[in-house]
Amino acid sequence: MQPRAELGAFLRSRRDRIRPEDVGYASGAGARRVPGLRREELAHLAGVSVDYYVRLEQGRNHSASDAVLNAVADALRLDADERAHLFRLARPPRPGPGPSSGRPPPLPPLPAVRPGVQQLLDAIDSPALALGHRMDVLAWNRLACALITDFARLPPDHRNLARLHLTDPEIGARYPERDFIAREVVGHLRLAAGQHPDDSELSRLIAELTVESAEFRHHWALHTVKTKSYGRKRINHPVAGPLSLSFELTTFPQDPDLALLAYTAAPDSREAEALRLLASWGSSEAAR
Repeated sequence: MQPRAELGAFLRSRRDRIRPEDVGYASGAGARRVPGLRREELAHLAGVSVDYYVRLEQGRNHSASDAVLNAVADALRLDADERAHLFRLARPPRPGPGPSSGRPPPLPPLPAVRPGVQQLLDAIDSPALALGHRMDVLAWNRLACALITDFARLPPDHRNLARLHLTDPEIGARYPERDFIAREVVGHLRLAAGQHPDDSELSRLIAELTVESAEFRHHWALHTVKTKSYGRKRINHPVAGPLSLSFELTTFPQDPDLALLAYTAAPDSREAEALRLLASWGSSEAAR
């Protein structure tokens, strides 16, 4: 979807989720043709003319100011991730000149991480991964393989957490909170699509997941926009049993498209003992 069409779909989805009575409008049972706010109501809340807002939602307003976008975001009750997404959609980067041959550029291979990043992962005594902005797994340590899967044995284009969570039945079944995982994956990819509108490989991934995953289709249609940099995940591991692990996701300051994902357990917890078991099991598996 083009950024302008994406902007309109995103704004409509956010209007639809606001109940009129929550912002001072009568619900008008049976009289409304939309589930949430009408365009004119949203325009009034944002302090702009109806025509101005309609042009914004239709992608015909290319010069909305910070003040207007913030007013619309306030009226729609957007959180920080959604507000940033709105600004990116309203101001997409101008496309550069296309290739002179008329052929699409070849898809780039997955980038190699710096040796220092791999050394960092190997030094972490917990499952840890280096991720690209499309959720590609670019590097990993041995405990990550023991917890999730042996990434070295996967084809490079299958080393992607979105694909693994949503299209691999064996891995997907390990996560009992399926809706949470799907919502998290879709929210991340929706943000990435706004940040990288010309990324053909990201578009291909989204198209693939749209075909192969009903969970992805559901959350993508809802315009889920969210990133979560920390929290807990429950995993039913075939060797270690049920686990509840903390996770931290952080980007590298000089490379914001590269992120470090690490899973940890509290000292002396059952999960900490399970990770030690997995480290031992992973070492024996790697030796085979």
